[in-house]
Amino acid sequence: MMKHFMCRALMMMFALALLTNLIKANVKLPSVISNGMVLQRETNLNIWGWASPGEEIKIKFNKRVFHTITDQGGRWKLTLPAMKAGGPYRMEISGNNTIVIEDIMIGDVWFCSGQSNMVLTMERVKEKYPADIASANFPLIRNFFIPTVSDVKTVHSDTPPGKWVSATPESVLGFGAVTFFFARSIFNEYKIPIGIINSSVGGTPIEAWISSEGLREFPKYVNRIEQLRDTSYLNYLLGNSLKKVEPMQSSSAKKVVTDKGLSGLVAWYDPQYVPTGWKKYWLPGYWADQGVKNLNGVVWFRKEINVPLSMTGKPAKLFMGRIVDADNTYVNGIPAGSITYQYPPRRYELPAGLLKPGKNIIVVRVTNQAGKGGFVPDKPYFLVAGNDSIDLRGEWLYKVGEAFRPVKPDPLPSISMQNEPAGLFNTMVSPFVNYKIKGFLWYQGETNTERPHEYEFLLPALISDWRTRWQQGALPFLFVQLANFMEVQYLPSESQWAELRFSQFKSLKVPNTAMAVTIDAGEWNDIHPLDKKTVGERLALAARKLAYGNNSIVYSGPIFKSVRKEGDRLIIEFDHTGSGLTVKDGGELYHFAIAGTDRNFVWANATIQDNHVIVRSDEIPDPVYVRYAWADNPEGANLYNLEGLPASPFEAVIK
Repeated sequence: MMKHFMCRALMMMFALALLTNLIKANVKLPSVISNGMVLQRETNLNIWGWASPGEEIKIKFNKRVFHTITDQGGRWKLTLPAMKAGGPYRMEISGNNTIVIEDIMIGDVWFCSGQSNMVLTMERVKEKYPADIASANFPLIRNFFIPTVSDVKTVHSDTPPGKWVSATPESVLGFGAVTFFFARSIFNEYKIPIGIINSSVGGTPIEAWISSEGLREFPKYVNRIEQLRDTSYLNYLLGNSLKKVEPMQSSSAKKVVTDKGLSGLVAWYDPQYVPTGWKKYWLPGYWADQGVKNLNGVVWFRKEINVPLSMTGKPAKLFMGRIVDADNTYVNGIPAGSITYQYPPRRYELPAGLLKPGKNIIVVRVTNQAGKGGFVPDKPYFLVAGNDSIDLRGEWLYKVGEAFRPVKPDPLPSISMQNEPAGLFNTMVSPFVNYKIKGFLWYQGETNTERPHEYEFLLPALISDWRTRWQQGALPFLFVQLANFMEVQYLPSESQWAELRFSQFKSLKVPNTAMAVTIDAGEWNDIHPLDKKTVGERLALAARKLAYGNNSIVYSGPIFKSVRKEGDRLIIEFDHTGSGLTVKDGGELYHFAIAGTDRNFVWANATIQDNHVIVRSDEIPDPVYVRYAWADNPEGANLYNLEGLPASPFEAVIK
């Protein structure tokens, strides 16, 4: 009897073991560990993933085999020895199943993050850099773009699916423009594989990219994180956010009906429509500046053009600059394109046959919810087909289709998780901290300009937090100072953009950091300037010094070092003067301002002497403060070193 019982027990144990083996979870890898990946050279490498608890994991790589066992949570990680640059390699990872990863390169990996100017793609700048795109055949430059996902409560272990993409003239259009020009410069210099991990989200604040632990010195963010960890409160906020979206959709549907341009017998974009009562409009420009004051709503614009025979029978392209906010554009009654927000350039492809010889009609329906609606100045407005083009600037006609009623502010609190503290670190940074890298690129700040002084402490906190998470020591951290933007200020004035630039400047006190100054690479009318090559190549200069040890290179423009007073003069000393200080394009040195104790700044006379800058003004006999390029858009700031790199804005006080 006992023997029979033991036999049955053994059979049951065997069956249970067999069943357990059958239901073991398959080996799963993080999205970034995939075909075409670039692994960091000359450092031990981490490969990790998930499987069943207690499962044996085996990796075959570079003629060696590595083993480990998953922990009780099914997690595993193997550390592989350092390798020199090269490839391609093949990796086989086995457990309950086998995964094969092909085309692995060993090189340098850069983790690149920030907001929209970091994520802005080569597609957005394709008209500016056609030759760079056509020649972008770099199989060893590879980009891994991370889809946006945010979570204020949970730290994620992986991201949504992504893939490594090599640079070709076709694929490069999806690369971040700054990161491509950075990677190309580094590759051309060192001829090693370059991997770019681009983790960026437009319109997001710096605190969203810092972990909850990294924000522990900021009580308001600590309190906010604790508040959002209350599930019931978070659900309440998320519910309010949904409520705010639904009325907008309903309202939008109602507006389509009430727009006179769409609700009549003949739509205003129809070629059969005869315009009556339309007024003249000079394009580009905002309608608030041309007699249509205090209007949020829909305004229609119309222009008849004469198209020569040479432009017909072939594809064409319509450039309508930038439009605030949304547009529906028609050519000869046919929809040419539509964009729902103000920032993207309007570049609409027209099929062959749409243009006809002689009279053609372009109609643009513009919808604006707030601020000044219309067409942004100093942008391209023209129609091109083959080698011929028609300038569309000048006189148009306009008519108001609808005026929106003022909307009362919604008192319900709501939430955007990607803007909350740690909301993006949890999802778009944390999953990569095991992945060995060469360094960081950071391009962000626009969203924090209303709190510029806080940035002086938040940026060092982010640097420290990320370095702690990656556990690779003081990795090089290269960041971009805000570009020039908005209207020029012709008198010394206060500026939150200047204050934030100065907070970025102060972060240079953190070891192994560098800053790319870009006050000469922006556009007054565009928060997303197109000159991304200058930005990427200046970051690459800094990388050649900090990450690659080229101690002979001049990688920065002049950086304020100290100021002393001699009578009514202030003598300013700089670091990173290179071969010497100079005035770009010659002439007078501009954009220095000084003040006494009352802080009433006036423009100063500035000269370069013995590689110092000396400033004075008859209006300020006892100067105490000095500023350089202190403005939203410091047009005319022209202090450079002879290597062609601009000086950083700064403020200093005699102590």
